[in-house]
Amino acid sequence: MIATGIGWDVHRLVPGRPLVLGGVTVPSELGLAGHSDADVLTHAVIDALLGAIGAGDIGEHFPDTDERWRDADSLELLRHVDALLAERGAAVVNVDATIMLERPKLLDHRPAMRENLADVLALAPDRVNVKATRGEGVGFVGRVEGAAALAIATVELPGVAA
Repeated sequence: MIATGIGWDVHRLVPGRPLVLGGVTVPSELGLAGHSDADVLTHAVIDALLGAIGAGDIGEHFPDTDERWRDADSLELLRHVDALLAERGAAVVNVDATIMLERPKLLDHRPAMRENLADVLALAPDRVNVKATRGEGVGFVGRVEGAAALAIATVELPGVAA
């Protein structure tokens, strides 16, 4: 059986924090605020995977009230979710994600993001797609107040006998 999940995440941009996307630290004067490393891309992928297997969301598994996750590397959180999928006999087939960020431009950093996500999920890099778009001056993204990411994941689930 094939299942699909959708993930969405948003974080504020603030000075004094690194900008981490897909496990890549991108040079920028602003970074993302959050309890963990605030990696919106990886968080959206996590939520998409959890959605595909009907396992809630990132906040249930890694609550911001739990100090274990303070400043956590989001790729480590993704490893936990990948292990949960394996426990359920689920296999990731494909991930497609879009980052919404006004600046900096991400074209040169996207291949490393893709490789990081594919590596954690034990997928060929062509099974993970990372896109980026700007807000063109519109909304919180366009005003450089925050960043967002949207991800969709396709997962193969073990068959259920009728």
